[in-house]
Amino acid sequence: MLHGSSDLYGASRIFLITAISLKEKGHFPHVVLSESGPLTEALEKAGISVDIVRLGIVRRKYFNGPGILNRIKVMKKAVRILGQVVDNRKITDIYSNTAAVWVGALLAKKKKLRHYWHLHEIIVRPFWFSYLMGNIINYAADKVIVVSGAVKDHWKKHIDSKKLELVYNGIDYTPYMNPGGDLKGELAIEQEACVIGMIGRVNSWKGHEYFLEISEELNKKFLNLRFILVGDAFPGEEHLYEGLEKKILEKKFKNRVFNLGFRSDISSVLATLDIFVLPSTLPDPFPTVILEAMAAGKPVIATAHGGAVEMISDDETGILIPWNSPKEAADKMASMVADKNKRKHMGELGRKKVLENFSLTSYRENINNVFSPGSKP
Repeated sequence: MLHGSSDLYGASRIFLITAISLKEKGHFPHVVLSESGPLTEALEKAGISVDIVRLGIVRRKYFNGPGILNRIKVMKKAVRILGQVVDNRKITDIYSNTAAVWVGALLAKKKKLRHYWHLHEIIVRPFWFSYLMGNIINYAADKVIVVSGAVKDHWKKHIDSKKLELVYNGIDYTPYMNPGGDLKGELAIEQEACVIGMIGRVNSWKGHEYFLEISEELNKKFLNLRFILVGDAFPGEEHLYEGLEKKILEKKFKNRVFNLGFRSDISSVLATLDIFVLPSTLPDPFPTVILEAMAAGKPVIATAHGGAVEMISDDETGILIPWNSPKEAADKMASMVADKNKRKHMGELGRKKVLENFSLTSYRENINNVFSPGSKP
């Protein structure tokens, strides 16, 4: 089982659940990561063996001549090392988590092993890369697991539909339904203030700047609002976080914005929020953080594309907003901001929906079915 990072954000958490579920079902997962981190510790705690090998993870920063040569060199070495792991452990299947992990495809082809590719991404641009990625996956994967209908629709243009298997994510919602802690006290936020927040790693399309633009529009309409951002940047891309800090300082209402960076106490963050916002400017495949917010009983505001459309019932459990008009987004959000009872009612309906449709039990059952002996690639 190969994965490109060792954090415990969305795709990594699903990876952890998948590995544990397979182990409990009687399989023998062996994980290889590029670096140590919280995910490594969680896997080892679950009794799952982990090796650290640089896998040559494909990211946008390598989309240049030197970067491509670097990835080829690193992946070539990784295939050689992993080949020995395959032989020593008598590996029969390769599982690659996310489109950023290419080395599993090379290894599976070389060793003639079954290859499962778990896609959490919708890659819209650059188009050439999306086209190339789709064709590589179609050639190198025996079965392709997709996390939402939106992801399936995106990749079926390039991947044989018979290979595609839709499995909605599901997580343990207990921490979010019974949270502890209160960030209002920590941040000296008045109890009567309406707190609006987003959680996600800082990158070019998660919508952090869009969130700030929406906050400026809302601040023109309401006096007692506070805005919280949670999430750091990928290692090596810290400049994006620094740029976000600079953007906040440029805002008129900067004193109403709290940029908290990485937090491990996400359940406490969500407990503090009155409204959760997912402001992605490109389609977000199936954001796990929406599941967390719904389980916490929070109404969800999300841009109307990607997996969010399948997760949120518009005007029932949340509101879908445009991804390119902060004024229109703020106008659509205004009624929820103004009405505490509406927020509570939407949050309750959202919790009910997530427990019924996106349960951890369903995910474990469905992901195990993909790997069951009767499910032939």
